[in-house]
Amino acid sequence: MPPRMDRRLAIKWMLAAGGAAMLARPRLLAGPDGTAAVPAGKGYGTDPDLMKPYKPGDFWPLTLTDAQRRDTAALCDIIIPAEGSHPSASAVGVTDFIDEWASAPYPDNVRDRPVILDGLAWVAAESQKRYGTSFADATAAQRLELCEVMAPEAAKDSDLHAAAKFFRRIRDLTSSGYFSTPPGMRDLGYVGNVPSATFDGPPADLIARLGLTDDVKW
Repeated sequence: MPPRMDRRLAIKWMLAAGGAAMLARPRLLAGPDGTAAVPAGKGYGTDPDLMKPYKPGDFWPLTLTDAQRRDTAALCDIIIPAEGSHPSASAVGVTDFIDEWASAPYPDNVRDRPVILDGLAWVAAESQKRYGTSFADATAAQRLELCEVMAPEAAKDSDLHAAAKFFRRIRDLTSSGYFSTPPGMRDLGYVGNVPSATFDGPPADLIARLGLTDDVKW
């Protein structure tokens, strides 16, 4: 029997694969006739002051209610729970990230907003129907059971297609939010954004294994 893959490792691999796919495709939004869509309006405001600390909701009104935020936090912590010295997704602010994402005025966010809101409404109603309580207040086993119902590979019933789409989006947003925080980057082993007085280039053994050369040809 092959060894069981750690969930956190699997999420890292999924995130890396998703990042590669995003780099491989153009990011232009297409209009109905296939041409690049032109954003409406005069923009979204001036660039923020990067030296100033900001709080959630400083840029635009937030969308999620307190009950929706609690359910979102519970969902995030099923996707990336606390493990050993690693904090859970909600502990590093992923709930705020998802609330900001659902509230932002940019095209991708506007498109995701009904997916997130309708999905949270479905989770709340289904939890009440099945367990007689909110998703956040359900037992750990009940929350996991409902997530397994929404899992795309399990949601073959046409009535669950929207729930499966929602769960995919929440899973991806949770992973993106978590692994862009300092604890998440440490979890990945990311060593960028660290000042160095010298640059020695890639290790020689890596260059050799890849069959490359560090010679520069002009």
